[in-house]
Amino acid sequence: MTALVVACAVLGLLVGSFLNVVVHRVPAGESVVSPPSACPRCGHRLRARDNVPVVSWLLLRGRCRDCRAPISARYPLLELATAALLALTALALGPVPELPAFLYLACVAVALAVIDVEHHRLPDRIVLPSYVVGAVLLLGVAALQADWWAALRTGVGLAALWLLYFALAVARPGGMGFGDVKLAGLLGMHLGYLGWAPLVVGAFAAFLLGGLVGVALLAVRRVGRRSAIPFGPFMLVGAAVGVVAGPQLSSAYLGLVGLG
Repeated sequence: MTALVVACAVLGLLVGSFLNVVVHRVPAGESVVSPPSACPRCGHRLRARDNVPVVSWLLLRGRCRDCRAPISARYPLLELATAALLALTALALGPVPELPAFLYLACVAVALAVIDVEHHRLPDRIVLPSYVVGAVLLLGVAALQADWWAALRTGVGLAALWLLYFALAVARPGGMGFGDVKLAGLLGMHLGYLGWAPLVVGAFAAFLLGGLVGVALLAVRRVGRRSAIPFGPFMLVGAAVGVVAGPQLSSAYLGLVGLG
């Protein structure tokens, strides 16, 4: 188990380096594979030794090797965040066949959260292909294990959260974007695979967290009543709560109301 967590952390560092390219280029409509990464100020291409996650930034002291322009600390922080999230995902789920699907979702979550915070967008270029990857990985495992209930929950979870967010988007135009609707289906598919409790808890946690943070920001006057607050990060954190603690929180709540 320890080896798995460490391996996922190392994988996260490597993927995080690529995600830095994704969050910079995808919102601008640029290719994520070409041209090679270069300093935005002097245009020099980065050497291989300058692309080692976290380590290169530290050795360069956060500056370009050629022109000494500052390199944002966001680069190593995103790499570390991806490593931590993948390690936590492996720790929460363990060595199960569906782990690759959730590791992929965790990587997607990092990119989407950063882009949504910075640009208030959840790009189709990231979300829509993730449906295909998630469906292949999750339904493939369900088929290999002949777990048709898991396959059914996957479809129901996708449809349920997609329809919920679609209804909210239609009922209150401008309050909920259709990017949120598409992300909801992706998250519902993964949560549904795990079970009904992760699905319900993950959906509820998103609105609870979003509401609490919104009230806190209003209280400290960081936002106004009409300010647009990206909801994607709350959906992603809520889904993480559902994955990690969905059954436990569901059982605790049912016990609290006397239904456990």
